[in-house]
Order: sequence, then C-alpha cells, then structure tokens
Amino acid sequence: MNSLELNNCANCPVHNMGNLKKLGIDMSSFDFVVALAGNPNTGKSTVFNYLTGLRQHTGNWPGKTVTRAEGGFEYNSKRFKLVDLPGTYSLLSTSTDEEVARDFILFGQPDVTVIVADATRLERNLNLVLQILEITNRAVLCLNLMDEARRNGIKVEDRTLSKELGIPVVVASARQGEGMAELINMIFEVASGKYICKPYRIKSNSSELNDAIEKLSKEIEKEFPGLPNLRWVALRLLEGDQSIIDAIRSGNLGNLKKQELVGIENA
Repeated sequence: MNSLELNNCANCPVHNMGNLKKLGIDMSSFDFVVALAGNPNTGKSTVFNYLTGLRQHTGNWPGKTVTRAEGGFEYNSKRFKLVDLPGTYSLLSTSTDEEVARDFILFGQPDVTVIVADATRLERNLNLVLQILEITNRAVLCLNLMDEARRNGIKVEDRTLSKELGIPVVVASARQGEGMAELINMIFEVASGKYICKPYRIKSNSSELNDAIEKLSKEIEKEFPGLPNLRWVALRLLEGDQSIIDAIRSGNLGNLKKQELVGIENA
C-alpha cells in the first residue's frame, strides 16, 4: 500500500503509535485506541466499567504516581483499547492529572476521545469539552446522568448541542446501561471515519492576539513542518505553557506530525 492509498483509507487508525509506546500503551492486540476524559464525578468510571467489563487492568503512567486504568471491548470485528484519563476540570496543565490527560490526547492522538459530561451540570462541563476540541478532531460527547437530569426537570437538546459542537452527542445513564449501545456505535463511527467531526473552535475577537498567533504559527511551521494544531500550540506558547515550551526545546513537539505508516497493518 503506498502513502496515497493510505491517506485515502477512511477506516485506518490515526493514533500515534510511537508516542503511545512512550506513554506505555501496548496496541499489539488492538485496532483503535479510545481516550475517556471528563470532569470528576461525572460517572466516567461507570462508563469505563460498562464498556470494558472485566477486561481491564490498572497501573501508573510512566514516571508519574497517577493511576491509569485500561480496558478493551470488541465491536464490528474491531478491537478497541479504552484508556481512562484522570478526571480534570481543564487541560491547562496546572496539575499532574491535567498534564497526563492533556499529553495523552495531544501526543497519543487517540482515534476517539469520549468526553463524559454531567447532564445536570452541563455548562460547567463544557469548559473541558471545548478545550479538548481545540486539540482533536475526533470526539464523542457522552451526556451521562440523564436519569438525574430528568428527575430535576432538566431537558437537554442533544441534537442542537451536537450541531453546535460539531461532534456526536449521546445521552446516557451508564448505571442503567442507557445509551451505552449507541455510545459504542458512535465510537466505532468516529474511529472508522464514517462520522467526520467538525469540532467547534473558539475564535478570539482580538486582532492583536490573532496577529500574534498567526506570526508565531508561521515560525512554528518552519521548525516543525506539517505539525497539526498550530494555532493551539501558538496560543499555549503565548500563555507561557512550560510543557509546550519544553516540547519545542527538546524537539518532542515534532512527534505530533501525522505518521504516514500508522494503520498499515490494519488497513
């Protein structure tokens, strides 16, 4: 298979195999990797347990004391590895948990990032959703705890929300198994490229900031040709994000480039 054929392969994985290995993720028995993100207390662990059952194990992230849970499931003859990220309120890398979650999505480039949100506190949860959509084009929003939302008279227009965010939105109550079959199907749809996400990106009205981002993006592009998320990287540099600064100095930022050979074995 040549590179042109690979680039046109809609159902090829997009994860960064080299970076996943550095992060301690073994993909030898799996086709796709799925990140599970969300605020604390959104029922994320319940979603994880439902999807993986007994096929899970725990350990620590390399060089960290943060616990990592991994599991797997199979759907439509494809094998999915599910990685449960630490519960965080943001990806600004102000804590170890935030750094771990951000780096996995940014550098591991999972085939799908499932964002579990509390339907009873949706506005608060959207901060993390929007930050994740800044760094990945493949995401599914799982609106969990819908049973509690209904008891409290809260209605969520999931179709409108999906249209506004540009990603699939699944209403769920993981404790009762509600919405889990649909969630699994949407994970497959996004991972296989059958559902093309068009995530919403926040745009600044400041011409000075936009000019600075554009100039810095051009400089980053010169140093790391083909780097995705240029605007996001430039913004993080302007905000003094030390981990991104270190990634540029070490050259590790170049590992974000799309890998032409990813997915050949599974194509």
